[in-house]
Formats: sequence, structure tokens, C-alpha cells
Amino acid sequence: MSVYQKLQQARIKLQGTELKKSGNNKFAGYQYFELGDFLPAVQGIFSDLGLCGVMSFTADLATLRIVDIETKDEISFTSPMGSAALKGCHEVQNIGAVETYQRRYLWVTAMEIVEHDALDAVTGDGQTGSAKEATRQAPRSVPQVAQTGLKDSEIEDIKIAMRECGDLDALKAMWAAAYKKANDAQRTVLKPEYEKQRDYLTTRKAA
Repeated sequence: MSVYQKLQQARIKLQGTELKKSGNNKFAGYQYFELGDFLPAVQGIFSDLGLCGVMSFTADLATLRIVDIETKDEISFTSPMGSAALKGCHEVQNIGAVETYQRRYLWVTAMEIVEHDALDAVTGDGQTGSAKEATRQAPRSVPQVAQTGLKDSEIEDIKIAMRECGDLDALKAMWAAAYKKANDAQRTVLKPEYEKQRDYLTTRKAA
């Protein structure tokens, strides 16, 4: 059995496992899988099938290798590295936050785990035609807060929502909504996240 066949079997076995989402993005209003929600089940399935997941990081790229323990054949999944600026955390903690996010993202991708569509949270779900387009132009409102800006928890929710947004127009609408409520310091933190995802989606659209 090839490593591709084993991975497909692992995906099917995981789909038959009852998983519960413990993550909650308050900005976009949806729940998502944390690593602890699915990784223990994945590791058990991999052990039964003779597979091993190996994560690695460079300054620019996060990589998840799915290796067949018997044949040493492998499949690789990659993602561009991002950055974090968590308040009150030193550099190593921010690096750890980014690596944790990349691990979750790559495992979700590799195992074809059905996640929330960040686009639906911004443009609305189940709408078509002009109704959906109108919602696209009027993105989900940023929570009402004091004039001094957003709460720290909301900043992190916005960053995650932007990273997971797969539509360029929705991303721009999300940025406009966040920019309106954020103070200057918070805009400085959020802008690199927006620009990185904007550049990625622009490149993907042009490809």
C-alpha cells in the first residue's frame, strides 16, 4: 500500500471519529478545531497504519511531512510562515504562537478536516446573487468597544480571521471594518497580517 493510500485511509478513519471544536473566533463568529481536538485521534490512526507526521520550520516556510514508516515514502504539505505580536509576550512566545497555528493549519489541510469557511462569516451563508453581494459590501461589524480601540482578544480574532480568509474582496472588507475600530497602534499590528494575506490571494488569483 502506498503512502497516498495510507493517508487516504487515515482521512476516512478520522471522518468516522466524533470530533468537537473548542476554538472560538469571536470577531467572525465561528468555532474551529484546536490541535487538541483532533491530533490525538490522528496520531492513533497513524500508528495503526504505519504513518508518522513530522513538522519542521524555517524563517519562511512551515512543512508537514507524512512519512510511511516502512517504505520511507512521504507526502509534504507547506505553508508560508507568518508572524505574531501578542501583548506581554517575548519573542520566543510569539514564535511559538505562530508555530502552533501553522501546525493546526497544516494538519487540517493534510487530513482534509472540514473547517469553517471564513468567507461565509464575512459575506453571509446561504445567500445568492444580489443579497450575497450586498452582504459582501457590508462586512460583519467589529464588536462595539471603547473609542480607544479594540480589545486584545479581538485583535487576535481578527488576525486569525484574516489568515483564514480565502476571498480577496472579503479580506478587504474585513480590513476596512477592523481599521475603523482599531487605534493607530493596533492598525500597525494588524496591517502586516492583512498585507501578507492580500498579497497571497492576489498572487493566487493571478495564477
